[in-house]
Amino acid sequence: MDTSFSDEHEAFREQARAFLDANLPEDLKRAQRLCPGVFLDYEHNIRWHRILHRQGWVAPAWPKEHGGPGWDLTRRYLWSTEATRAEAPSLAPMGLGMCGPMLIGYGTEAQKAELLPRILSGEDYWCQGYSEPGSGSDLASLKLAAVSDGHFYRLNGSKIWTTHAHYANKMFCLVRTCDGERPQQGITFLLLDMDSPGIRVEPIVFASGTHEVNQVFFDDVQVPKANIVGREHEGWTVAKYLLEFERGGGGAAGYQTALDRVRRLAAQAPQEGGALIDDPDYRRRLDAADVKLQAIKATEFRIMAALSKGQPPGPESSIMKNFGADIGQALTELALEALGAQAAPHQPEALVPGRNVPPIGPESGLTVLPRYFNLRASSIAGGTNEVQKNIVAKLVLGL
Repeated sequence: MDTSFSDEHEAFREQARAFLDANLPEDLKRAQRLCPGVFLDYEHNIRWHRILHRQGWVAPAWPKEHGGPGWDLTRRYLWSTEATRAEAPSLAPMGLGMCGPMLIGYGTEAQKAELLPRILSGEDYWCQGYSEPGSGSDLASLKLAAVSDGHFYRLNGSKIWTTHAHYANKMFCLVRTCDGERPQQGITFLLLDMDSPGIRVEPIVFASGTHEVNQVFFDDVQVPKANIVGREHEGWTVAKYLLEFERGGGGAAGYQTALDRVRRLAAQAPQEGGALIDDPDYRRRLDAADVKLQAIKATEFRIMAALSKGQPPGPESSIMKNFGADIGQALTELALEALGAQAAPHQPEALVPGRNVPPIGPESGLTVLPRYFNLRASSIAGGTNEVQKNIVAKLVLGL
């Protein structure tokens, strides 16, 4: 596989680096370094969002006619890689990475005209209403009831693990509009305003102390039927399309950054006769993580090749989801071992950007324990590893 880049693409890489050098503030870099979870808080990611929007680069995957930069796949890959290496803040994916592409594919012209510009500007901040207390990986068993009432639905039930619902003013969600022969039938894809009367957001605080997700309750919430995306009762088709965007991102550059950080921590961790990184068993586990990272990089290129031919990510997105969960957890375990006893102190104040609270141990170690706890969920969130393996078994192996 030839993974070299053309002169034109290398010139774009230099353009991206120059933009990052000139426009990425140091305080936003530090906020990203101190991010203890998967998604950076609203205050910092929206600042970076608006900087990128002014440049026209906030939605790299969107076509030009809908406000994107019109980049080819290679430019998008290079931008993602360089932004990660520069420690640029991670943007919330629910609007830009999921809802926007879904609307481009399935939305009405009126929905596109109204909502896409607001996603690009950051005026609308979206959350995803999929999982329910009894419907996680078995998403088709969802029960949030949407009862027809003239030109409206009335919603009763709840959604759970809703990332950034406490910041969002919009939600895209799946609701049950009727019962069919199969659980996938009778599901409708719906857009709603989070300030609608009857919506209540309750925080779920992780073991790490971070608040990223929530449970959202619906008590007779009225939503216009004009907010349906696709056809009534056929939202499962839209949901499957959207999930390919959710699971399609590889993130190899992010894992590479994490692996490099682990190596630095291990080089500083004293051990009898040298540093932890000199221990043969520890180095073997580092090398095993590096091998998996190279496999992720190769799979990213395979996905890019498929997309360049107009093909969807397909089962490769499930493979990447599993690989990402596995390597993320492995790297947090290696980092925790390298940090040793310095990972134990609870230092939430030191994780707040701008507080200038001196850390116990290296600053790069502040997020080790919170991320260790947070990433325990990565093999469940977005579809369990077992479900993804079943998808691969069916679509790749024909089982």
